[in-house]
Amino acid sequence: MFSGIQPTGNLHLGNYLGAIVKFVALQQTHECLFCVVDLHAITMPQAPGELREAIRRIAAAYIASGVDPVKNIIFNQSQVSEHSELAWVFNCVARMGWLNRMTQFKDKAGKDRENVSIGLFAYPTLMAADILLYRATHVPVGEDQKQHVELTRDIAQKFNNDYAESIAAQGHNGGFFPLPEPLIQGPAARVMSLRDGTKKMSKSDPSEFSRISLADDADAINQKIRKAKTDPEPLPTELEGLKGRPEAENLIGIYSALSGVAAEKVLLEFGGAQFSSFKQALADLAIHKLGPIGAEMRRLEGDPGYIDQVLREGGARAKAIAQPIMNQVKDIVGLLR
Repeated sequence: MFSGIQPTGNLHLGNYLGAIVKFVALQQTHECLFCVVDLHAITMPQAPGELREAIRRIAAAYIASGVDPVKNIIFNQSQVSEHSELAWVFNCVARMGWLNRMTQFKDKAGKDRENVSIGLFAYPTLMAADILLYRATHVPVGEDQKQHVELTRDIAQKFNNDYAESIAAQGHNGGFFPLPEPLIQGPAARVMSLRDGTKKMSKSDPSEFSRISLADDADAINQKIRKAKTDPEPLPTELEGLKGRPEAENLIGIYSALSGVAAEKVLLEFGGAQFSSFKQALADLAIHKLGPIGAEMRRLEGDPGYIDQVLREGGARAKAIAQPIMNQVKDIVGLLR
């Protein structure tokens, strides 16, 4: 199982509920690689010093949230050069039409597509390389990233077809790369902004009150939830009553995901109540769940030597898996080693 998070901005509640909390569970059932995808980060301009600190911060968030760096591999992408090597091979396999259909590129590039970097356009092939370099079979993703896993499957299938004869000659039956499956699990996989329930919670939103950062202290969490946008009606007693009420639906979804209680049962408890009492219960729950993570993150960030050691050792372990697979790819393609 492979997954990665970009070291850009501060991790927030959406990242935690949509990804990290799933990572903690998946480490019990899968062999896991958790990557800080720093090569993806530089598709947009980054200040070098800030990028280094952001890489360490993501690693600290993994560990503080309960990902075991001994049981799993935690590393930053740029320490394993095979990611870039395989991405180039996939650039020669993927088709322009496939990449032109990627909705995230359209969103990030906006109207000025001619002026964005080639890296921003081609980064889905690097994402495919991240996954297939380890021949990963499962990728935990949010709904918005599902298209990238589908592209990864297309690239794997085309590589297997294009090089079928060579793959067979190298002793691989039924194709070389697996077709990975997206793992989309649980409630609140898509956490929305606290200021606008129709928009996804985002690190890039200019308003700090749109998101709860993992590093927020209890006062900040309490204040942000208290000021979260709502509507004038009391909470409904059934799920049907949340239709057309995106802010109410978002807050109920967050409570459900943090507590592990189904949304229907949350509404049975709080249905008919005003938002003020529900928000206080949600704030208390969020502080209870996220407070220890934030405190541990701050402690780990105060020990960059330890974080660097985890990433260095993780990079060596990842490379030990990646290098033999990349060598086989070179043999299949016909590159002379």
